[in-house]
Amino acid sequence: MVCDESWVGSGETGTGLVLSTNTGRAQPNPANHGMTGIHKRAVPQIAVRDPGPKVADGIGSGVVDDFIGDRAHHGGDRQAVYAVAREQLDWWSERLGRTLDNGMFGENLTTTGIDVDNSVIGTQWTVGTAVLAVTGPRIPCGTFRTHMAEQGWLKKYVEHGLSGAYLEVVTPGVIHPGDAVHVGAAPDHGVTVPTAFRAHYGDVEAMHTALDAGVLSERERQRVAARLGETVDELVE
Repeated sequence: MVCDESWVGSGETGTGLVLSTNTGRAQPNPANHGMTGIHKRAVPQIAVRDPGPKVADGIGSGVVDDFIGDRAHHGGDRQAVYAVAREQLDWWSERLGRTLDNGMFGENLTTTGIDVDNSVIGTQWTVGTAVLAVTGPRIPCGTFRTHMAEQGWLKKYVEHGLSGAYLEVVTPGVIHPGDAVHVGAAPDHGVTVPTAFRAHYGDVEAMHTALDAGVLSERERQRVAARLGETVDELVE
């Protein structure tokens, strides 16, 4: 997998803007015959809070009134809020030949002016009355593929290598469109969201980097460590 660097910046501190705050209501999911909240629509504001662990009977989203269907695999404290840069939606719009509205990728925050897709994991954002912290990439699933209705979508998305960013809620609060996003100083480890994305998909260097920095969730750490062991054995052979 090669990260497309046509929209990768420096990851420095700065200030951006919330263009849209988005939530999803429960709708039938053609991908698995369950329910999904991926169809996000703009709302006047969102209230964010820590939803607790990712478990089947948990709260799910860190955004009040935002529906998550598969709570065993989505949502939870490390995936409480999802942010996507408007710049990424525009990039894809040009390549797909169609308009992608704010919220199309299932994001709660559509931003502009900050480099969401090169965020260093652990960096804090102060936005509205809330404080959020970057936790890692969005890993695409069958629901996302069905929602986008593009031939070969998951392959294209993974090859592009820029996924937006999940965030945890450090301080609960309320966020409105037009609120500034103040990006704090990046942690010294320097591990970015795309690095964690590549680690998930088996890039050996990225796996080592992410594990050494201790930036992965426990579930992902165990998965990557096991896969890395298998990869190392194969290389030795």
